[in-house]
Amino acid sequence: MKFKFLSAILLISLLFALVGCTGISTPAPVASPTEAPAPADKPFRVAVIMPSAVNDFAFSQSMYDALVRVQNEMGGPQKMDFVYSQDMFVLDDATTAIRIYASRGYDLVIAHGSQYGLSIQEIAPQFPKTSFAWGTTVDTFNMPNVFAYQAAAEEGGYVNGVLAAALTKNKMIGVIGPLEVGDARLYVDGFKAGVVATNPEIQVDVNYIGSFSDVVKASEAASSYISQGTDILTGTAQMVVGATNKAKDSDVLWFGTQSNQSALAPKITVASQVYHWEVVLKEIIAKVQAGTLGGKTFTISLANGGEVIEYNAEYALPAEVKALGDAAVQQIVSGSVTVTMP
Repeated sequence: MKFKFLSAILLISLLFALVGCTGISTPAPVASPTEAPAPADKPFRVAVIMPSAVNDFAFSQSMYDALVRVQNEMGGPQKMDFVYSQDMFVLDDATTAIRIYASRGYDLVIAHGSQYGLSIQEIAPQFPKTSFAWGTTVDTFNMPNVFAYQAAAEEGGYVNGVLAAALTKNKMIGVIGPLEVGDARLYVDGFKAGVVATNPEIQVDVNYIGSFSDVVKASEAASSYISQGTDILTGTAQMVVGATNKAKDSDVLWFGTQSNQSALAPKITVASQVYHWEVVLKEIIAKVQAGTLGGKTFTISLANGGEVIEYNAEYALPAEVKALGDAAVQQIVSGSVTVTMP
């Protein structure tokens, strides 16, 4: 597998120089809605821009892991190859990376972050034969070469909430969120709904710290909850590594989302809602190969396998509590339970 990195702190001229030195071959022709797909013997080429590191145990890792799975399913880098730029938290740098990848003829350019919307809106019309995807969102800007994707994060959040409500002894649960937007808000609201549906007497307190990446603030929020007697914590975004460390130090249970976070705190992580973006990535790639470059929105959910509750094997979850979680999954999939947002 080829991995190529674009630094988030280099100037535009240096970025072009670096891309030119990585050994990327001359781009293959990119199919448009009126052209035949590229020859089958050439790999489908994907470039992805991410706001954090590919090993963040959260949002960016969920996309990286999905791309690896898709690559393996398609037959390896000879059939599907991808490159990525990580830690693209500076919007100007991300915009530059998106433009460079588009100019290099990648079949699909993914901007994995809702903060990249204006960049996609600006760049996509300039490269009408290149397919773009971004999320989490439902907005394609009515452009024929832009896909959008989102996560029904409230569903796994609800399941985690059911499990947490069954496990708390102090009836005090803390939730650490980044900003009240996107799949982060959906997860938090879904988690609260699951707790309330199980036991409305449990206190669920939410603290949006105003940052996706501030590990210190997440640590401080977790410490504050623990000092008040909270015995279960959850949170979303890459800053949760700070919160999980505090939970681990105090034997406070943790519930994860986006990626499997068991490795962060094996003894106290109960379960994680894991995003399997490959469910929508495979659909997007198939459409691009068939000549459709955009104009559609995709959603991962418990029903389509794009969201999976992954239990931590190292945590001794009581069978009756796991049964509650499994039942909640089935109820959501069957439609007998609909997670409603406030």
